[in-house]
Amino acid sequence: MKQIPVGIVTLIAGILITLISLWVGQNNHLLPEQASLQAPLVDNFFNVMVAIGTALFLVVQGAILIAVIKFRRRRGDNSDGEPMEGSFPLEILWTIIPGIIVIGLGIYSVDVYTEMGGMDAISHHGMSHESMMTETKSNPIGIGSTPVNEGKPPALVVNVTGMQYAWLFNYPDKNVDTGELHVPVDQDVLLNISANDVIHSFWVPQFRLKQDAIPGQATQLRFTATKTGTYPIVCAELCGGYHGSMRSSVVVHTPEEYDRWLAENQVSQ
Repeated sequence: MKQIPVGIVTLIAGILITLISLWVGQNNHLLPEQASLQAPLVDNFFNVMVAIGTALFLVVQGAILIAVIKFRRRRGDNSDGEPMEGSFPLEILWTIIPGIIVIGLGIYSVDVYTEMGGMDAISHHGMSHESMMTETKSNPIGIGSTPVNEGKPPALVVNVTGMQYAWLFNYPDKNVDTGELHVPVDQDVLLNISANDVIHSFWVPQFRLKQDAIPGQATQLRFTATKTGTYPIVCAELCGGYHGSMRSSVVVHTPEEYDRWLAENQVSQ
């Protein structure tokens, strides 16, 4: 029986590994639902990394399995194994390939960060002059406007304050204070984030957005929610003994529901 050439076996294995990796990358279901304009950008990048990781896993584990089977000790064979030396071309290959992957992912990540608004110059919408002078001891940092919204003012500005162990939300133009974040769907929202005591981290998993709240340093987060519903706000920075209970919610309303909520809270306060 004629043996199949190694080149053909390698080609078939490469095609199978590629197909399996692409399928796993697009069907891993490891992330929660998408609920913001920025979420698909993060998810696409994550799926690419999962596909690459799957391919590397299959190649490494496949090589180990082949080596275990091919070079196993046969019954009755007590001789020494054949001496094997390293392969310089192989060393170059498995150094260049990871290098190309890392550089490619780095360029892709910068593009995603730019599309999310990470390279935008931070503005001071909704912050009083006193707040800016007090908090902005250096340039504000955070996620600003996306290229689509660049140069445009946000539709809604909310001041967010983190403290042990709660989040407080202030709507400066409406004179409303609340322990929950309420925003209208499909509207550009800007959060001015600050901390009263230690570092906290404002994180909404469904939005794929996270921003630290730093004492003495103004930070901002700009996003657009795309799906109505209630989503958890989690502090993702260890901030003390009750860090695990520092949670709140962001409620994404239809425009009509948001206007009704705002009117009710203006009356009650």
